[in-house]
Amino acid sequence: MRVGCFVLAAQFPGQGQGEALHRAVRSAEVAEEAGLDAVWLAEHHFVPYGTCPSAVTLAALLLGRTRRITVGTAVSVLSTTHPVSLGEQAALLHLTSGGRFSLGVGRGGPWVDLEVFGTGLEAYESGFPESLDLLVRWLREPAVAASGERFTFREVPVVPRPSEALTDTAGPEVIVACTSPASVRLAAERGLPMLLGMHSGDEEKAEMVALWRRHARVCGHPPERILGAAHVSAGVCQIADRRQDAVETLTKAMPSWLKQGLGAHVTVDGRERGMRDPLAYTELLCGLHPVGPPRLCADRLAATSERTGVSRFALLVEGSGDLAATEENVRRLGAEVVPHLG
Repeated sequence: MRVGCFVLAAQFPGQGQGEALHRAVRSAEVAEEAGLDAVWLAEHHFVPYGTCPSAVTLAALLLGRTRRITVGTAVSVLSTTHPVSLGEQAALLHLTSGGRFSLGVGRGGPWVDLEVFGTGLEAYESGFPESLDLLVRWLREPAVAASGERFTFREVPVVPRPSEALTDTAGPEVIVACTSPASVRLAAERGLPMLLGMHSGDEEKAEMVALWRRHARVCGHPPERILGAAHVSAGVCQIADRRQDAVETLTKAMPSWLKQGLGAHVTVDGRERGMRDPLAYTELLCGLHPVGPPRLCADRLAATSERTGVSRFALLVEGSGDLAATEENVRRLGAEVVPHLG
């Protein structure tokens, strides 16, 4: 079992964007000091929910500031970028970090981002499979050409080639954010591990892992690849000596951030969008994830892993909105929770 931090660079009410980004960087630095396995970076545009618009750029900074920990994107949005451009950046980070970079990708949402970056609604609604396949080919092959609906170009060499890295892998791992049976099947067809969202409970995540395994088996992937797929579960972690104190920390800070941050999303085509009640959503997350004393948190993680078959965790540690409290939360996660996981 591997435990890492999920960093949104969240801008809480009353905070500046620089303050949010500084807390994000410090979360990663302290995660390495605390002995955690990974830092996962989110990407958002034009909203205070998350102030990092380029997860790969922030990953490059953090890879330069750390020496051991894996740094991954959770996720880079394929609907608003060219897969070859993203592939080149991923290859560069893979090579220069000695294989410490992981590339998580997703299709994003029907947001105004699609208008700003000129990719259009089709990129979100139907273009993700083509983008994903082109990206994976770029990270695995020496030369690539394209003749699809969205991307058409002559064969060009892959420079730099990820397979030249002095690591045990041919290139950076690619992980797919999955929120529906269709996206699960898409990842399974390609044999790519999943990133599962923090809004899902153990039962739903177990069903998604089971579906992934069944579909991967039908697609002919070898048993060792199916059983060895290292899926990632996103969640929330807040540690305190008493559970009620941990819950209170999150319910005081997160609802106002969620209301401000999620409410700022604008759809590209004016479609109606619903939003969860911020307090109810915070309370749901407190019930689903490791929130409370260290031993309770460890037991919660172990139970989720056993029930779902997920072996890696990306835990949101900045739910207090406070830098000092976030740093303490990360240190306690490394010192008081992870040792109980074996």
